[in-house]
Amino acid sequence: MRDRYSILVGLLFLVVIAIASLHTLGGGDGGRTLGLDPFPARWPLPAFAVPAAAGTLEGDANIAQDDCTTAAVPCPEGSRRAPACRIQTRGAIRVCDLFGRPLVISFWFSEGDGCVEQQDVVEGAYRRYRGRVGFLSLDIRDDRGPVRELIREHGWTMPVGYDRDGAVATLYGVGGCPTMAYVYPGGTLQAASIGDLTTAQLDARIRALLDATRAAEAG
Repeated sequence: MRDRYSILVGLLFLVVIAIASLHTLGGGDGGRTLGLDPFPARWPLPAFAVPAAAGTLEGDANIAQDDCTTAAVPCPEGSRRAPACRIQTRGAIRVCDLFGRPLVISFWFSEGDGCVEQQDVVEGAYRRYRGRVGFLSLDIRDDRGPVRELIREHGWTMPVGYDRDGAVATLYGVGGCPTMAYVYPGGTLQAASIGDLTTAQLDARIRALLDATRAAEAG
């Protein structure tokens, strides 16, 4: 009985930790979790810029949406800042630069079960759809050194960004790993998913994004 009680307490502890992790990562639009909760149709993706994970640029993500000349985003009084998509910092990946075509963003962290292997699936899609669809693999809160090593070991050639403090994940309401955002040209959300996808399942998602893009452009 004592062993059963210990196991039950341990399981309850793990559930509490999992729920706490979701609340820590979640945020997004009105507290929604990307891939689980419905988001507004054509939700405009917030701007961000992050260091390229394999590069030498250090620092947290820039998630500034404006330069403090408007009240759109809270900003320290009397401060000015460079909006995320206007910075000219070498070694930074600006998400707005990827909005010229359909885009897939894969949010992940190395401790998630199967999350690293899922990036291999995303890499395969990147190679198949390169030129038609943009891809960004975004690591959340891992140590930078191991992320660089994973890129080398797995031979990833897709853009891989580094969200050191989880600011982008919080902004987007990422609550699990892996989370995928499928994005229309121009930077609005077409769909999202959470959990592992097979190659065939990811291809189906990408084809749906391409079909939806063609329909939107025809309309």
